Amino acid sequence: MIPVAGAPVKPRPLRAKFAPMLVIGLMSGTSADAVDAALVRWPAGPEARPFELLGWCEEALPAALQQRVHRLAAGRCAPGEALRELAALDVELGERFAAAALAVAAEAGVAPEAVAGIGSHGQTVAHHPELRATLQIGDPSLIAERTGIATVADFRPRDVAAGGEGAPLAPFFHRAAFAHAEENRAVLNLGGIANLTWLPAGAGPEAVIAFDVGPANSLVDGVVQAASGGAERYDAGGARAARGHVDRALLAELLDDDFLRASPPKSTGRERYGSAEAEALLTRWAGRPLDDLVATLVAFTAESVARAGRDFLPGPVDRLLLGGGGARNTTLREALVSAGAAAAVEPMDAQGVPADAAEAMAFSLMARNALLGLPNHLPRCTGSARACVLGEIAPGRAPGRWLPAPDLPR
Repeated sequence: MIPVAGAPVKPRPLRAKFAPMLVIGLMSGTSADAVDAALVRWPAGPEARPFELLGWCEEALPAALQQRVHRLAAGRCAPGEALRELAALDVELGERFAAAALAVAAEAGVAPEAVAGIGSHGQTVAHHPELRATLQIGDPSLIAERTGIATVADFRPRDVAAGGEGAPLAPFFHRAAFAHAEENRAVLNLGGIANLTWLPAGAGPEAVIAFDVGPANSLVDGVVQAASGGAERYDAGGARAARGHVDRALLAELLDDDFLRASPPKSTGRERYGSAEAEALLTRWAGRPLDDLVATLVAFTAESVARAGRDFLPGPVDRLLLGGGGARNTTLREALVSAGAAAAVEPMDAQGVPADAAEAMAFSLMARNALLGLPNHLPRCTGSARACVLGEIAPGRAPGRWLPAPDLPR
């Protein structure tokens, strides 16, 4: 606000900058099936602990909207329609992200005016780090306008601009939430793509290793949706995979993959393991039991993770913590144990972070740091040349005002 000439100027108290803050995180992954929202109270200053999850929710996206996102990401829009669809989805997803932010605040009993910021990852529709290009949609200006809350978005482009892959970004939160003084831990997020984070016992941020392993749910979801004509969106609980039998020849072919062999840092997405690949696999599989193909794809994910641990991590994994939608897939969890991915495999919930909320919580923390002007990624994990403050800010209705968290009932 510009002061009126002659009016006394009241200095803003410096302590407000480092007061506890309430921040909402929003995440829509490569599956594009829902928007996850988490409202977190972060402590004063640069530290992330102790944090408090005040509420989280999952707002499902309609199947038709999900299919539009997948078509756009796969380059399957009608000729001449791609830019129009890109612009339309940017607005529609922005509306849904804003609604999810307001929903989680209402669920927690917190007025939007008490929230300092929103961190929105956005919906990735193109990720080509080899071209120094990445694109997430879900208009942050619209989110800020609908909610009145300052919104931080477009986290990946700054990392890419600094020489990084733009991913993975969640390891910044993984270290804050799960690092242990005496235990080598790894965090495995099982969204559309599987992301692995290595947290060696007692080590600092420079020792963290993280990278995209390969597909987690993207191929399974793709073949199930295509085979069912959209009646099924995923293999609920891993039931199909549990009934199926692994085709060892196809598994060996899938594992013969240049991306799996590439050394970190590395990242990927639906442009490699998306609808086109899933439909090609289903076409080749015609006439054979769908459950066997699903079982083979689950084994592909589990074996990819186990091999990544052996090839790229400097020590054994004492505990593997699972997050994302795949953490609910019992068959995938059992496959990870059988593949020898870690001495112990358990959902993040066992460490006090709901597996379904973890990625949204990560972008809540990243937004908190962006609003304070603090670095919010791990350069070693992405390949960035230096630590940066990622994200661009769309101001809320009170520009530049980062509110301290109110005292709430505990």
